[in-house]
Amino acid sequence: MVAPSRHAAGMPAAAGNPEWQPSPRRPPVRRPAPRRTPVRRQVAALITVAVSSMAVVTAAAIASAQSVTPRSGGLNLPDAAAAHTRTSAGSTVTAAGNVGWRLGLPAMSSPVSVPAATSLVLTARDYASCPPPATACVDLARHLTWLQAGGGVTFGPVQMEPGPPGSKHATPRGTFQVAWKAGPDYISTIYGDPMPWAVFFAPGGIAFHGGSLTVPSHGCVHLTVANAHYYNEHLPVGAQVVVF
Repeated sequence: MVAPSRHAAGMPAAAGNPEWQPSPRRPPVRRPAPRRTPVRRQVAALITVAVSSMAVVTAAAIASAQSVTPRSGGLNLPDAAAAHTRTSAGSTVTAAGNVGWRLGLPAMSSPVSVPAATSLVLTARDYASCPPPATACVDLARHLTWLQAGGGVTFGPVQMEPGPPGSKHATPRGTFQVAWKAGPDYISTIYGDPMPWAVFFAPGGIAFHGGSLTVPSHGCVHLTVANAHYYNEHLPVGAQVVVF
């Protein structure tokens, strides 16, 4: 009797059996790399935006600090005020860095002040109200004054401060003439206040002189000290002054 073979009985084929083949090996399973979730992407984007914002804020702070750094003995004004120029009668007057009137300090080298809140452009009313024979003109409503000759403006207009309207110290209106002039150290004999470079033109001691451009006068026409000095040098005795 022949014993049943192990192959016939369903057993694995033995080595050396030509019908036996080794079973194929399974390839290793490779797991894909984890992908960034939308949340991670959002966090990364927020971090990038935050870093960019900090850089912008830092740059702005540095620029702001540089804009108020003193330079050449004055303040760094905006270009519109520091480089303001006015041309009249063939001459150009430039106002650059004259900010003494803002801080209550003596006026600087430039004779023209450029207040931000006052327009230094003459209107048709200004020209009509101050006739050509006048040498000095004063517009009480707009707080402006200027010098003229030969039908053209020779200096200004510049800001001035008159007496309070409607009060006993209101600056008088009318046509006047320069009576006399004083130097840089003149003191009012009525109020005891300094009146540097005073140019007296109306009764009661009314004059152009250096003074505050924010506090009303006792009737005089306040100018910066530099502008008062210029008026004192360019308004001769007898010159006509029109206040309107």
